[in-house]
Amino acid sequence: MLSNFDFSVILKSLPYLFGQGMVFTLSLTAMAAAGGVVIGTLLAMARLSGIPGVWHLAKGYVELCRSLPLVLVIFWFYFLVPYIGAYVTGSSTPIQVGAFPSALITFTAFEAAYFAEIMRAGIQSIPKGQTAAASALGMNYWQTMSNVVLPQAFRNMLPLLLTQTIVLFQDTSLVYVLSLTDFMGAASKVAQRDGRLVEMYIFAAIVYFAICFSASFLVRRLQRRVAIIR
Repeated sequence: MLSNFDFSVILKSLPYLFGQGMVFTLSLTAMAAAGGVVIGTLLAMARLSGIPGVWHLAKGYVELCRSLPLVLVIFWFYFLVPYIGAYVTGSSTPIQVGAFPSALITFTAFEAAYFAEIMRAGIQSIPKGQTAAASALGMNYWQTMSNVVLPQAFRNMLPLLLTQTIVLFQDTSLVYVLSLTDFMGAASKVAQRDGRLVEMYIFAAIVYFAICFSASFLVRRLQRRVAIIR
């Protein structure tokens, strides 16, 4: 099988694979991770607020997302939300959301549940004495969180946040169900077009492995440095 391995197919496809596929994958990963961290931090704060109803909703949201397959959530949002939107707005036709906005919103909302648990652990890792000291200085809850707790929580949890981002990078390959051209989708299209499935899928696996392994190595080094600072 490998005796007929054709490297020229890979070389000719590099501009398409990286110029379009990988750019899409990295863009979706960065935007979904940024949005997920912001929403996840708010969810974590809501879970720790102790306000009746608020922390129940936050907990329910996190548990629901963590109990569902991501590909199922992608299907739900892409196929059901247009009809729900039409029902809410009274439109006779489904609203047009689009494949990329659907993917971005789905990944952001789904990953926010995982980032929320990471940030909740980071917030809880801050000694209670620091929040008590902030209160003694006259800071309110939001000032204490923004100036004292969250900066330290982000520093403590940065390796875990980056690790979850690596998982998100891998999960972006699921956008194939929406016919979007991420890196894996681009490799699949070339493989089907040229009939070189072995070459393209092996190359895609090598690229994913190289990126994730390198990123994980850098995260481990960062984790050691953060541990020394602490």
